Amino acid sequence: MEYVIFQTSEEPYQVFYLPASPDGHAFSAKVELRFLPGTGCWVVSIADAVTGQVYVPFVPIRCSYGEINDLLFPFRFLFQGKGIGSMFCLKPGVKRKGTVLFPSANAETNRAVPPFHADPERNNLKEFQLLWGDRYET
Repeated sequence: MEYVIFQTSEEPYQVFYLPASPDGHAFSAKVELRFLPGTGCWVVSIADAVTGQVYVPFVPIRCSYGEINDLLFPFRFLFQGKGIGSMFCLKPGVKRKGTVLFPSANAETNRAVPPFHADPERNNLKEFQLLWGDRYET
């Protein structure tokens, strides 16, 4: 499988089914995205849709800004050390300068685009891109 960009919505619970084959271990993946109001963040879980075996439980979705932030890196031990793939959260149009994150400026009005959220929040998941590939990328 090449990288998949999930077509997300603002619903607090979303499920996606897709075939996966992390380094040859084929299974039907069930990917769940949930918003947890108590923590104020989105999480992702990945399970085998047929057996129900959970491989990735409730990993917070944190955005990558110019640095590699593979959400699935802690799960490299799965499938004899080959992992379950790589997942990244990106926000188009946001730039990184030094260590300070700042929103892109609107060229016509020369004003910053408000509000700026570093990670997905309850009503803005669609502003981000969540990508998953079933192979671990080094």
